[in-house]
Amino acid sequence: MNRHRRAVSLDKAKDVKGTLKNLIKYISKYKISLIIVFVFAIGSTIFSIIGPKILGNATTEIYNGLINKISGLGGINFDKIASILIFLLGLYIVSAIFSYIQGFIMSGVTQKVTYNLRKELSHKISKMPISYFESKNHGETLSIITNDIDTLSQSLNQGASQLITSIVTLIGIFIMMLSIDFVMTLIALIILPLSGFLVMMIVKRSQKYFKRQQEYLGHVNGEVEEMYSSHTVVKVFNAEERVLQKFEQDNDQLYETGWKSQFLSGMMMPIMNFIGNLGYVVVAIVGGYFAIIGRITVGNIQSFIQYMRNFTQPIGQLAQVSNVIQAMLAAFERVYNFLNEEEEDFVLDSKHVKVKGNVCFDHVKFGYDPNRLVIKDFSVDIKPGQKIAIVGPTGAGKTTIVKLLMKFYKVNDGKIMIDGVDINKFSRSELRSIFGMVLQDTWLFNGTIMDNIKYGNLKASDDEVINASKMAHIHHFIQTLPNGYNMQLNEETNNISQGQKQLLTIARAILADPKILILDEATSSVDTRTEILIQQAMDELMKGRTSFIIAHRLSTIRNADLILVMNEGDVIETGTHEELLLKNGFYANMYNSQFESVG
Repeated sequence: MNRHRRAVSLDKAKDVKGTLKNLIKYISKYKISLIIVFVFAIGSTIFSIIGPKILGNATTEIYNGLINKISGLGGINFDKIASILIFLLGLYIVSAIFSYIQGFIMSGVTQKVTYNLRKELSHKISKMPISYFESKNHGETLSIITNDIDTLSQSLNQGASQLITSIVTLIGIFIMMLSIDFVMTLIALIILPLSGFLVMMIVKRSQKYFKRQQEYLGHVNGEVEEMYSSHTVVKVFNAEERVLQKFEQDNDQLYETGWKSQFLSGMMMPIMNFIGNLGYVVVAIVGGYFAIIGRITVGNIQSFIQYMRNFTQPIGQLAQVSNVIQAMLAAFERVYNFLNEEEEDFVLDSKHVKVKGNVCFDHVKFGYDPNRLVIKDFSVDIKPGQKIAIVGPTGAGKTTIVKLLMKFYKVNDGKIMIDGVDINKFSRSELRSIFGMVLQDTWLFNGTIMDNIKYGNLKASDDEVINASKMAHIHHFIQTLPNGYNMQLNEETNNISQGQKQLLTIARAILADPKILILDEATSSVDTRTEILIQQAMDELMKGRTSFIIAHRLSTIRNADLILVMNEGDVIETGTHEELLLKNGFYANMYNSQFESVG
């Protein structure tokens, strides 16, 4: 539960231009599909815009027919009206078809974009150093992969189409209004500067809240994930109230930013409708006067008023879509930043695969914070096949040595070599394939016991899995379980004990048959009798292999070929168990204190 939370600068403005540029660059690979979407969106909108003008012609025809009928000069020409309406119906059908095609293609593009982003995120995770995940909140990382991708998918599909449609509609309506009357169009345009000013003010104020909303959503998801995975610890220490207070604090911040962003975005439509209605009243009065003096027809008044009513709609849609685009850019910014996190810089190709097991630390210096070294000056030359024990008090740097050996972190100075080759010259997969690890913190996944053990060697046969289980002294226990090796471990793998989990991970390491073994408190969760059996199996497994054993119980490493005693990042003593006891130094004090505490 002691995880580092990502620092969030709430006052820092989002890089809208940079993020938009990156998004356009990313989706440019689908430019042909987007061009088709653009063309069909324009076509659909144009056919829809022409409709009111044609409908106005039908109104004019009816009006003229009524006047003629009153004057005794004829009647209404229903055939002409019918032909106008049929033509209008055809336009609307074509517009609907174009709109359907546009939506179909855009949905496909959106799904391809999000599919590729999810795939890239998945690949990215496997390339990122362990240091990233040890310094970031797991829930926030999950939020990027789930919530931000979903937000991007929905916003891209909705926002892009609506943006194109609104712009084309606005331009088209303006042209149609000009074709009816220039003066009335100028009156209608008076609302644009005011509308644009209000939209820009609202967007400017709401932008920061949309960014904060996405950030706090990641915090809340992180809290939920962390508390759910650690609920047993929370209950043991009666920390429910503290957990709820912390969650409520983050949830309140999410609520605060959420309602502000939604309130500001919700203000746009009422404001736009109010301004539109003012313009509508003025146009209705002026249009009525122009009809009286014979400047325009009655049908043109109807068409213009309809255009006027529709004129504010795309402006409102643009204001509304700006919120969607803001959410989309906020989501893409987080995804893009994640995809551009620093990766492990292992070489892509290497021929140094067949290793003997010689490991050399040459004046290695390292600190998680470069200004505070954990490993100050570590040097040791380990021969192939040696069993090396690393002991020392908590915080001495024992596990850090292993992390450096696996290149989970880069050394600040010095170098680490395997068979005389710098580990930086190995590819990631080759370097990791050399090692087999059994850690104090076990890791198993939701699946069968057979699948979990086979994770060490996916090509292994069932018989090889059973043999590895026998060496780890877990075979008999597995046989007593329902379905044996086919028993399903649940999502939290808490339907077996911690000690049994550790035995399974040991069996997995045995199955992997690595060149170098790393055992970090591998028997810490098993009873003394089982520990002795595992030690015997491990002694057999470690024959001919270089082995690193990190242990706090010093009685378990008596037969090590070399014991490295660490304290405050330095190797202060080296030798065998007997040699170190004869020195009567730091190791001897540690060893004797364990038995004194027992007594």
